[in-house]
Amino acid sequence: MKIAIAGYGVEGRSSLKYFRRKYPRAEFLIVDQNDIKNPADDIIVHTGTNVFSERLNDVNLVIRTPSIAPYRIHTLGKIWSATNEFFAECPAPIIGVTGTKGKGTVCSMIAAIARQAGKTVYTVGNIGTPGLDVLPQIAPHDVVIYELSSFQLWDLERSPHIAVVLMIEPDHLDVHRTFDEYIDAKSNICRYQQANDITIYHPTNIYSQQIALTSGGDGQAYRYGIPDDYQVYADGVYFMSQNRQVCPTDAVQLPGGYNLDNACAAMSAAAMAFPGISPEVYYYGLRSFTGLPHRLKRVAEKSGVTYYDDSIATTPGSAIAAIGAFMQPKVLILGGHDKGGDYTALAKEIARSNMRVVILMGSNAEKIAQTIYSVAPQTNLIVKGKVPMAEVVRTAATAAQAGDVVILCPAAASFDQFASYNDRGDQFVAAVQAL
Repeated sequence: MKIAIAGYGVEGRSSLKYFRRKYPRAEFLIVDQNDIKNPADDIIVHTGTNVFSERLNDVNLVIRTPSIAPYRIHTLGKIWSATNEFFAECPAPIIGVTGTKGKGTVCSMIAAIARQAGKTVYTVGNIGTPGLDVLPQIAPHDVVIYELSSFQLWDLERSPHIAVVLMIEPDHLDVHRTFDEYIDAKSNICRYQQANDITIYHPTNIYSQQIALTSGGDGQAYRYGIPDDYQVYADGVYFMSQNRQVCPTDAVQLPGGYNLDNACAAMSAAAMAFPGISPEVYYYGLRSFTGLPHRLKRVAEKSGVTYYDDSIATTPGSAIAAIGAFMQPKVLILGGHDKGGDYTALAKEIARSNMRVVILMGSNAEKIAQTIYSVAPQTNLIVKGKVPMAEVVRTAATAAQAGDVVILCPAAASFDQFASYNDRGDQFVAAVQAL
């Protein structure tokens, strides 16, 4: 048996380790379009631009990492993934979460509530931990929370017991060939559900509703965040469910009204997964979660100006949400690698918000500038392009006044200048701390 690991990043390394244990007599090879540092001993390695179409014809099994689109792989063997393997072998029920933004936060909120309820929780997937690394440890009574990107869902053949579908907007159109393809991939989160499975979806987003309608769960699809579907919703100072107070909304420690929506999604999923948990569990579970790195995270206050790192905001919609979280004057840092997004709605939000200046960095700085100028020509723009983050932060500090907020919410991917959104956020934090 010959097995290829297609893509050798974090998940690729995890997959190699797992499948070598599972198939100790198999022949393994690694294929990646990029050069590979420190490959495993005695493993054949092929690299190059066309490696996925030219090196896999004689392979029995190709383990696809999320970054490699299925249509790029040409093989006579079976295409599989770590996500498919995890879903096929996991003994515990899985709560899966997808959406264009908010996935990591909602997964973390569900996990915090579950831990407060005394559950053993494994949070895996796009949030960071490869599922196959912890699969041998998982028992049937444990809880698995899986953050699922469109890349992980692309060829998924099973759906989680509880599927949570957050707001969907166009994204990753530099990889997905069409928006319809993106939606179709996302739909796998509930397409294969069975009669007792559940989908919880965004109350107003048409694409979330479209995905929910593909559920095979015999109509068990509910909207979170509104009273009429009997899920959790926010009503002033309380989270409510079926006209009953669940817990105060001040349990949520994160800024922005959209994080109350995220909490509604998480609490609705938890209510379905763990019936009968107390209001105290919800309250103290949510209160224990203070946010993930690079998700509208407060960095520091310098000379009366407060800096926020939202490097995870790689779409126009996520940048719009970040803008809406603050009433005070704002200095906004936008730009990076373009993913095919439309910046018109973001430009309109900038026009009606309390915006002191917008600083544009990265390879798509000029594209965003043109869109903003066409919608809001009065906007004060500073176009920096591909310059070091420290220079961008110094420019922001000069433009800001006491009482302002400076927000890094790029509305674009990071890999024109940075290794990842984490790297971009880390460099922003370091630059702010150096002021």
